[in-house]
Amino acid sequence: MLKNLARQLTLEFGKGFDERNLNNIRAFYLASPIWNALRTELSWTHYRIISRIENEQLRHAYVQECAQNGRNTRTPQRNIDSNYLARLLKVPDGASATSDIKEFIKDPYIFEFLGLPMEGLAENDLETALISHLQKFLMELGKGFAFVARQQHLATETSDYFLDLVFYNYILKCFVLIDLKAGKLTHQDVGQMDMYVRMYNDLRMAEDDNPTIGIILCSDRDETIVKYSVLAENERLFASKYRLYLPTEAELKALLEHDRTVFELSQNELQILYEFESFFEVQLS
Repeated sequence: MLKNLARQLTLEFGKGFDERNLNNIRAFYLASPIWNALRTELSWTHYRIISRIENEQLRHAYVQECAQNGRNTRTPQRNIDSNYLARLLKVPDGASATSDIKEFIKDPYIFEFLGLPMEGLAENDLETALISHLQKFLMELGKGFAFVARQQHLATETSDYFLDLVFYNYILKCFVLIDLKAGKLTHQDVGQMDMYVRMYNDLRMAEDDNPTIGIILCSDRDETIVKYSVLAENERLFASKYRLYLPTEAELKALLEHDRTVFELSQNELQILYEFESFFEVQLS
């Protein structure tokens, strides 16, 4: 039907009504039947790409993400291919005016734009590449991130420390420290980031800033360390994996399902622990 219709419309109106374009127009209409609900900040190209998403809630979330962050027409396709929103620890629903930290943290992060190999990568090379592609790195980090410093110096009375990357998120109103790890996450990495965050709160945080967030980016992660370290109880410390290539849809889906399952199990175990603690506190009182 579309093939015949395309032929008739082209004869009557000229170019722009080929079968492929009619398919895009049909998908757009089915995805956005209420014309006055459209975001005027977005172009036809934005909607043509986003209309292909089958899930209505996810489709709406991508529309909001593109409009709120002023995304150009090249960005939506990359974000959809990399499951940009699905990689957030919590997808924004737009119902609350306050922002949840988990709406700003991803797992995993995708750095395919660096063109680096996973094997034999040095942390300094990763850091240099991210700075060289800062605009794309900021887009991958997400909304509200502004670059502050690389290898920022922190000095105490007895020691000197250097932070890999420092950002400020103007929506969360806090500093975000990023520590890069070329290998697997260790408990020393977690302890180091915990110390950095505490030091930054003490030495650099202003009175009107919210407490600092720490993110450890590692190529692999030991879930035992996540479960039994301060990561499990500190809501401002995160350990996220990164990939230097764009995974296939199946690979990314399996990775996300695994991470979400581990996260939910950890949360359930913490809830049980808190309930036991509350029970014993009541009994002792």
